[in-house]
Parts: sequence; C-alpha cells; structure tokens
Amino acid sequence: MINLDNITVQIANKILLENASAQIPDGEKLGIVGHNGCGKTTLFKVLAEKHEVSQGQVFIPQKHFKAFVEQEIKAEDLHKSILNYVLDKDKRLKALREKAQTAAPEELPEIFEQLRLIEADSAEARTAEILKGLGFNQEDLIKPVKDFSGGWQMRLNLAGALFQYSDILFLDEPTNHLDIEAVVWLENYLKKYRGTILLISHDRDFLNEICQSILHFEGQKLALYRGNYDSFARQYAQKIELAEKAQKKQDDRRAHLQSYVDRFRYKASKARQAQSRIKMLEKMQDIPEIARDKASRFIFSDLKPLPSPLITVENVSTGYNGVPVLKKLNFCINQDDRIALLGKNGNGKSTLVKMLSDRLPLLEGTMKKSGKLKIGYFNQNQAEELPEELTPTEYMQSLTPDLPEKIIRAYLGNFGLEQEKAITKISALSGGEKTRLLFAKINLNAPELLIFDEPTNHLDMTGRTALADAINAYAGAVILISHDFNLLSQVADTLWLVHNHTLTAFDGDLEEYRRFLLSKSAPNERQTHPKAAPNERQTPPKSNKDDRIIRAKLREIERDLSKLEEDKVEILSKFATASGKDIASLNKNLHEIEQKILETEEKWLSLSENIK
Repeated sequence: MINLDNITVQIANKILLENASAQIPDGEKLGIVGHNGCGKTTLFKVLAEKHEVSQGQVFIPQKHFKAFVEQEIKAEDLHKSILNYVLDKDKRLKALREKAQTAAPEELPEIFEQLRLIEADSAEARTAEILKGLGFNQEDLIKPVKDFSGGWQMRLNLAGALFQYSDILFLDEPTNHLDIEAVVWLENYLKKYRGTILLISHDRDFLNEICQSILHFEGQKLALYRGNYDSFARQYAQKIELAEKAQKKQDDRRAHLQSYVDRFRYKASKARQAQSRIKMLEKMQDIPEIARDKASRFIFSDLKPLPSPLITVENVSTGYNGVPVLKKLNFCINQDDRIALLGKNGNGKSTLVKMLSDRLPLLEGTMKKSGKLKIGYFNQNQAEELPEELTPTEYMQSLTPDLPEKIIRAYLGNFGLEQEKAITKISALSGGEKTRLLFAKINLNAPELLIFDEPTNHLDMTGRTALADAINAYAGAVILISHDFNLLSQVADTLWLVHNHTLTAFDGDLEEYRRFLLSKSAPNERQTHPKAAPNERQTPPKSNKDDRIIRAKLREIERDLSKLEEDKVEILSKFATASGKDIASLNKNLHEIEQKILETEEKWLSLSENIK
C-alpha cells in the first residue's frame, strides 16, 4: 500500500498540498485529477522520490519496482534500433543478459532462473507487440530512434515503461501523442496490467475505461473516490450539494439566533437567554467549504450560415513534394457538418485538413469553395510559433490594429484569458493558456468552418467540457481530429476514416469503432463498417446510432428560430409608419410568425428530450 500521511508539498513559496493524506491499495488503478497547476505532476515526483515533502511522511514498499515514462532520449540512444531501445529500458533484463556472457559456469543456473522468471525468452516478441499496438510497423523495428519525430519518440518512451517489469506504473498524460487507434490499444493493455497504476489524465473516457478510483485535488487536500471518473463526478456533485444545503441550514440558524440577540440582549428579562444564544453563535463551527475546479469557457463567433456545400472536392490527390498521400478524394462539406476524422497517425488526417485550409496544394483534381467561406484552422504545433515576447493583448492588437484595447481584452475574456492573463507575456503562459489564445486567433474573422487538429492536449477537464459546449453552440461546420473519445462523442455527427490513401465513411458510432479496432481486423476486411464511396461526390452518410444526430437537428431548428425572430422584429418595426390596410396585413403576418415561433420552440423542446 502507498500511504501519504499529512504531507505538505510546495514549490518555491507556493503550497500545493497541506496536511493531505491518502491510502492507495496495491493493484489499484488510480486516476489523479484536478485543474492545471494544482500539483498533480509534483505529486508524481514526490511518489517517485524526486521531490521532498515539507512535512509528513510518504510510505511506498521498498521492494516495489517503479516504471516511468521518460521525457527525453539520451544522445547515445539515438542510433539504437527502436526494438533494442525499448528492450534496454528493462534494466534487470539487460543486466542479467550481460552478466550471463561473463559469468562462471556455476553462476549460470541462478542467472538463467532469474531470466526465466522475468520471461526473458519472450522479451523481443513482447516488445514488438507493444510497439505494434502503439502504431509502429514491423519494418520500423530495425530503424534507429533518430529517424522518428518527437511525438513518435515519446511513444517509444511509453513503450519502454510498459515493457519493463514493474509493481507501480506512473503515467502522466500518456495519450497526448497517441491517435485513437493507439489509445484503444493502450486501454486494453492497461486493463490487463497486474500492478498499481497511477494515472494523470484529462481524458474522461480514458479515465472511465481504466480507473477503479479517483484521487482528486480539492484545494490543498486530497480526496479519494471509489469508481471511475463518471462515478467520481456524481459523488463530487453530491458532496457539493450536501455542503451547500448544510451551509444554508447553518446560515438560517445563525440568522435566527442573531435576530433574537439583536432584539433582546438589552432587555433585562431576556438578557440571560440572549447571552446563551451569543455563546451558541460563538461555538458554531463553519461548514468546511468544498473546493471547486474553476469553470472554463470558450465562445466562438455567432454567424449567419452560408449555403451548402461550403466545399466540394472532386477526384483530388494531395501530398508533399509531389508525392501523393491521399488520392481519389470525392466529398462535400456542408454548413451543418460536424465531422470527426479517424485513422492512425500517418494515414493522412492532418494532410487532409491542411489541404482544406489551403496549406497544401492539390496534385490533381478540383476543390471548389463558397466565395465567402472563411476557415479557422487550429493545430497544436502552432503554439511554437506564437511571439513569446508579446502579451495576448499585444498579439491580438498586432492582428487587429483598429480595435481598441478594451474590446480586445473583453474578447480574450471569451476564451478564459481574463485580467492579468491578458497582459502576461506569452512565454509565461501554460500550454492550456496558449491553446486558448490560438482559439481566440482562429475565431477572429468569424469563420464559417472551424478545423481542429488535436485541440485538447493541453486542456484540463473543465477546458475540454467548455470546448465541447462551445462547438455545440457554434452555428458553422466543424472538422475535428482528436484522440479524446468523450469530446468526439459530444460534438461529432459524422465519422470519416482516413485509410489506404483515401477517405471513407465509417457506418457506425464511436463505440462500434472502438470494438472494430479491438477486433484487429483491417478496415478493408470489415465491409459492414467502412463504407467507401470513392467515385461519388457526396458527404459520407451520418450515423443515427445515438443523440449526435439529434444535436445536429437541434442546431438546424435553432437557426430557423433565429430567422423567425429576425422576421418578427422586421414586422414590428413597420408598425410605426403603417396605416389602414397595412396594419391589418402586418397584424396577420405577425400572428402567423408568432405561431411559427411557438411551433418551432415546441419542436425544439420535444426533440431535446430525446438526448440521452
């Protein structure tokens, strides 16, 4: 068991935890959650004995082996094959194999027995299986580490942590550099892990799939909840509700006692009773306040929809340096589309959205866009291009020099960059705050199409919820690449699969896609799910398996309702100058449009009740 006994943890002069305690049983799969900056990663360092507590005690059985995902790759490892790089992460295996080469004959039986216990004979096969699950191909295994990008190198470090024998596995945002396919494989792998898992993640679906309990940062304390993340969220909400009721009850009691004191404390006949109530007030203890995660928000521009289709693609190929990555693309994007792009990293999802946003040329075919179409494009790597010497306010002023600072500050507030954050140097902003700034940037010109390429990597749970809410409130089209199942399930109406150098519709929902991936069948072998339409210029069909299609219909109704309200305002404005027959006609038109508004509102209410 891991035991945290009244620990206080701080960085410089900032106290992250004060007199916090928790007990974690052996074999527990534990999610550690809380808002960005609360101290989750620092707690990891405490448990890894890389950061000392200011007071209190941390007990971890000394016999337990710990496995961590390293953040860097040493220069001497860059020329190793990725297979050998991962194998070498198991220090015991490496040491025993090296020892066996120089050991005396009488020492070999003991060495071979230890190698047998750690299943050394299957080490290469297990390593290859892990690398395959994380997205590497068979031919990749002999390639040197240096041949892979930073994101893929992080996958190698994750593979190293998974491969080595451990009693406690530390995982800090392990899904950030993965695609959905690798996330699903990792979920399945971790469910079979026999030791203790300590997991920091803001991916709600991932936490639900893996965790048996949740450790939540509440102020400067730790609170342990049994169950997965959804169970924690219910318990936490109930805890807040009970605390609010108790506080109201106490406030009412205080007011009642104080009222008696104020009326009678100076009356001789009631002085004793008044003093008694004063003592009761003094002894009354405050109800402990339940710390809450700070709410988040994003507001994308309200806009008038353009006629569909926004984009029409016919027989298109696109790629890099004249070499096509995607071929024979035929599809349309309509104003109300909410499209999630699925497929392994490297299949061409980012290539597709770069083409749509004019960041990659067509190699053949045609792409027609609505003349007034504006596109907002987010890519997680854009944060590296932000001018770090500027503040968010100064950066926005450089993009919109005609807007007064007051308006810019209010606009940044719509994306959670309020008060001092708006005038903090970009270099001092967190990853999540830089993401918010990029959201503000892509929304500046009120685009009718928003494209997001992995927008959640630096967002905490409240930020991801706010993003889903903002996308659902947005009236334009959305194309989304994300490994966050929960976000996709909330906002996507349509699933497109990028595979085999082209684009197909996935005829099913995300849960079916998860099962489809776990079946280990190649997409082109499962004709019941991917539904190719390579020669038809059409938007791939939408799934009607869950409430995502209902949300799309609700957005259509909301746009109809807005148009009716505008028509009503226009009719009312004409009454001031109308007379005689005109007034009668206007009254008739007003009655008709009010009836339509009533019917449309009832239709919206009726349909909204069907959302799960």
